[in-house]
Amino acid sequence: MQTRILQPGEIETLDRTSPIRVRLPQPASLFADRAARLLQRAEGNPIGDYLRFVAQLVKAQQQAAAAVQTAPPDAAAIAQAQEHSMPLLPAASHVDPAWHGVLDGILAAVRESPAVPEALAPVLATLQAQSAAERDTLARRVLVGLVSEPEELAAAPLVMAALQVVFADRASRLSLADIPYTDPATVCPVCGTAPVASVLRIGGREAGLRYLHCGTCCTEWHMVRVKCTHCESTKGVRYQGLQSEGSDQKDEVVLAETCDACHTYRKIANQEKDPHAEPLADDLATLLLDLLMGETDFARASTNPFLPLADVDATPPAADGTAA
Repeated sequence: MQTRILQPGEIETLDRTSPIRVRLPQPASLFADRAARLLQRAEGNPIGDYLRFVAQLVKAQQQAAAAVQTAPPDAAAIAQAQEHSMPLLPAASHVDPAWHGVLDGILAAVRESPAVPEALAPVLATLQAQSAAERDTLARRVLVGLVSEPEELAAAPLVMAALQVVFADRASRLSLADIPYTDPATVCPVCGTAPVASVLRIGGREAGLRYLHCGTCCTEWHMVRVKCTHCESTKGVRYQGLQSEGSDQKDEVVLAETCDACHTYRKIANQEKDPHAEPLADDLATLLLDLLMGETDFARASTNPFLPLADVDATPPAADGTAA
């Protein structure tokens, strides 16, 4: 009888009581659920019109996701990432050419949507006219957060929408055993992107567990709730939220998790309070909480891919608490 040593990821799959370390995206349902949540959160929301626009954008993502097909990483890339505890496919250096076709499809769908602001027409035209090289340069700038010009900021959500489809498709085709344990654990183990938010999930082995949600490839990875999602400190982690209208109670569906060690915050969406909570959609829908947090000493740790202006007023400190 042959025997072999099981790797950490394989051991977890055999233990039905251990937390699921990584939740890979399921594009077939991911974008549909997100669009529905955005439309739900748009009702009575001060930025309802924008949420409805993003919902149309996400529906275009859903259509594109049904047709895109990416190639998995080779064995050498997997081995290197596992050996060095690094993300498997760092986003900015692994932009799949398939994203150009996805972007063209999204631009066409957005043009036909009645929810598109007229002011966006020049942005659509510019993206459509750009060469592949120009688009790739813009994509890398968006992925690393280097966009600052108004034209780039306006185009960023559209670019991220296309990139998200491709990165999510590629992540969905991975094996859990291929995904490395990263250091630090605060970045996506698949594409190296910082989480947009975290989510407290319900159901099965995930019940009561907190997962960080990647804003690029939509992978989620487990992190215990006592740790800061930016610096991993276990000291001075607190929660702040909006007071529910007409009530003395705090709205506990989405809270800002603050850290006294690094002076940043990142939101957490609680499915125990609302089973339809979706990390990216609920983060975007609670802009008022960001505005209120802007009056505190805490800087937002990372942006929402569909709202690149969310934290341009402040650069979050590094994980050690110093200025970045």
